[in-house]
Amino acid sequence: MAGVSARAPAIVILGEGSQEAARRVRAALDGAAIHGLAGRTSGTDLTFRDFGETVRRLLREDVPIIAFCAAGIVIRTLAPILQDKRAEPPVIAVAEDGSSVVPLLGGLRGVNELARRIGRALGVTPAITTTGEVRFGAALEHPPPGYEMRNPGAGKRFMSDVLSGERIRLSGEAPWLMGTRLPFDPDGRLAIIVTVRDVEPGERELVFHPRSAIVAVDADGADLPHRLEEALAKAHIARQSVAAVVAPERDAARPEVYAAAAALSCPVRLLPGKSAAELARAAVPRPIEESGDASIAIAVSSEPLDVGSIGRARGWLSVIGLGPGTDDQRTPEASRALAEAEDIVGYETYVQTAGPFRPDQRVHASDNREELDRARQAFVLAAEGRRVAVVSSGDPGVFAMAAAVMEALDGAEAAWHGVELRVLPGISAAQAAAARAGAPLGHDFCVISLSDNLKPWAIIERRLDLAAAADLVLALYNPISRTRPTQLGRAIEIIRKHRAPMTPVVLGREIGRRDETVRLVPLSKLAPEMADMRTTILIGSSTTRFVPRADGSSWVYTPRWYGEAPKR
Repeated sequence: MAGVSARAPAIVILGEGSQEAARRVRAALDGAAIHGLAGRTSGTDLTFRDFGETVRRLLREDVPIIAFCAAGIVIRTLAPILQDKRAEPPVIAVAEDGSSVVPLLGGLRGVNELARRIGRALGVTPAITTTGEVRFGAALEHPPPGYEMRNPGAGKRFMSDVLSGERIRLSGEAPWLMGTRLPFDPDGRLAIIVTVRDVEPGERELVFHPRSAIVAVDADGADLPHRLEEALAKAHIARQSVAAVVAPERDAARPEVYAAAAALSCPVRLLPGKSAAELARAAVPRPIEESGDASIAIAVSSEPLDVGSIGRARGWLSVIGLGPGTDDQRTPEASRALAEAEDIVGYETYVQTAGPFRPDQRVHASDNREELDRARQAFVLAAEGRRVAVVSSGDPGVFAMAAAVMEALDGAEAAWHGVELRVLPGISAAQAAAARAGAPLGHDFCVISLSDNLKPWAIIERRLDLAAAADLVLALYNPISRTRPTQLGRAIEIIRKHRAPMTPVVLGREIGRRDETVRLVPLSKLAPEMADMRTTILIGSSTTRFVPRADGSSWVYTPRWYGEAPKR
């Protein structure tokens, strides 16, 4: 359905010359993030390496695009994937220095209004070329936020008739059209109808529904979306007029509530309360419309509703894997969650890696040994309706924050279970080190932490012995520290009982970061002093082997077959 994109805009810059203008635009657009070309920009919210790939992905994800570059570059990049003008988010080209603003795509999704906001931020007049806006100062097919056009397919013909001299009869209140040059006439043959009621447009009519109704629910069951539709029909309220589905806070996690809201293309808002009528009166203090269902109440305001002022949204908590450390080794999903988060929670070093952050984002950094406290803090914030990102290096599910978050949730209060929880994977330290060395994890492997902070050393020794005896490739995390200087030496002794002296070993330290080192040695040469807490050690199985490289060094890989090599 056409409408303003719910995603915050992406400001895409290709060089440092656009930084100042881009920051001014970002300050004018809530939640917007600056995406900078890696190697040519610094201090941006996000980085990218391929312009074409990035803007095409943003378009597919319905993200408004503000590209600081020549309009022709954007046109040639996006033209091959354009299909439906009603589905395209706003796309705007801005001169590198911010001296001109050109709306390119998204005329039905608010591109001209977005261009005006950008123009005001930069002190320039946008180059708007839409015929209706040029002649009448109005874009009928794009009403402002708070209004929904019921029959957008009729808009082009309607405007064509207006341009040919037809007059317009107005029924209802359309304040956004009052300052325009549209030819209104009580006897006009064309009609614009603004109403919350469920009316079918006539042949020469445009119908706009103000988002001024809420539907409050105190009901469960998979049929809730259907029941809401029936209740609206009985009350003669257009589904396009529903601004929000209001539910009690205790039902924050009920999937049927969100399915019902999705069917009505509106958000869910949460309020304290019990009955549907009580919720409706709290949201909109006006008489309740008759719906015929005591567990569903409908209230209609006299004007479009500010949904953000009704209760709170369902908070979300994303546990994010940052990967080895650089932006380009972070998943786009993780980068989007970081850009959308209001609060960033994590170990101080990892928080710094995840940044920089916008001024409107709150950072909650803490010591590395406070995992459970961090998880609880994140849930407290998310239960208030905030968008929270908990950051980990590598993959959050591998000796990292995902387990701490789940532990905090286990047996927690109901409000925490109402939070939308997501775990977003990242490239683990073992994967990163393996990729630098070749393919040492090409066959069965296991991952063992040598830290005995949370488990007895006797268990670690037994697991090392069993895994080595099972001929698994071993990935060793947290191999050594100042408080644990002897464990790695003991681990090597155990493994050597089961492995040949020439077994390949990979020591990957700070992979993906400035101080990255990768060292390959045979097991016979492995010594504790070769590693520290920032090192991941990969110890091969009986089939793991070195492969010479042209530069005199080696690759390491573990064949996918076991025993004799298959015949080729």
